[in-house]
Amino acid sequence: MRPTHVLIAVLVAAVWGVNFTVIEVGLGHFPPLLFSALRFLAAALPAVLLVGRPKVAWKWIVAVGLVLGVAKFGLLFVGMDHGMPAGLSSLVLQIQAVFTALFAFAALGERLTRLRLAGMGVALAGIVVAAVDEGTTGPLGAFALVVVAAACWGVSNVLTRKAAPPDALNFMVWVSTVPVLPLLALSLLTEGPSRDLAALRGLDWQGAGTVLYVAWVTTVFGFGAWGWLLRRHPASTVAPFSLLVPVFGMSAAALFLHESVTGLRWCAGALLVGGVALTSLAPVRTAGKTRAGTPAASPAPTPVRDRVAVPARRPD
Repeated sequence: MRPTHVLIAVLVAAVWGVNFTVIEVGLGHFPPLLFSALRFLAAALPAVLLVGRPKVAWKWIVAVGLVLGVAKFGLLFVGMDHGMPAGLSSLVLQIQAVFTALFAFAALGERLTRLRLAGMGVALAGIVVAAVDEGTTGPLGAFALVVVAAACWGVSNVLTRKAAPPDALNFMVWVSTVPVLPLLALSLLTEGPSRDLAALRGLDWQGAGTVLYVAWVTTVFGFGAWGWLLRRHPASTVAPFSLLVPVFGMSAAALFLHESVTGLRWCAGALLVGGVALTSLAPVRTAGKTRAGTPAASPAPTPVRDRVAVPARRPD
């Protein structure tokens, strides 16, 4: 990769990592489901008017929109609102690589090689260590919600692979149109109209800034730049940069939110990042053939999997 392309890849990883800190700030202004709905509304408009018509069947757009937008991000925002730290969230979400490999094995016939199985074991060990650390300092229920969010991300990665969108940005913008109404409905039912109206009436520049960041910087710029890189370089070259997301995520949370990083958390981080690297970058064998591993990044679309045909492994 050219030096400028490397810088773009690192910048995208930084944008996605800092995103967790921005979400934490935004949750101080909005209920979690309303915040998630506003994020997708801002990402879809006016971008949907600029990217052209969808380039894949609507069934894939709706499916990914519900699983990624409503389930994954809804659970992530609720988990963080219930006490899951921003830095730890950026780390735990990387377990989506393990879920993606398992779901791809079940749905796409991708073989689980010994190297990938070893990576899954290492990553799961990291989750156990992170759970032990969180169990002594925070709510395990919120931790579990983020793990389930990572599983939903894995499902969306597989759906995105099946959809094989030729344009990651076009796909993500149209996907962003799907979760808005379901998330608003869930917010009204569970968070209440009065709480939602109070948040909207009290909207200030900081609150608006968090919505614009998670929508335009993280989603539109992040996925657009990642897709641009994937059209110019092999997925196996671009994907490893997504492993920097938890590094930036934990660093930003420590710097701006003053989150402490315990020894157990560093250990969990090393295990998770190492396990995800093995799981994501190991060769993938399908129907007797081998190709370079395609980790997610979407999101990945993978956004580390957001690779052309795999958007969804990125961090958020």
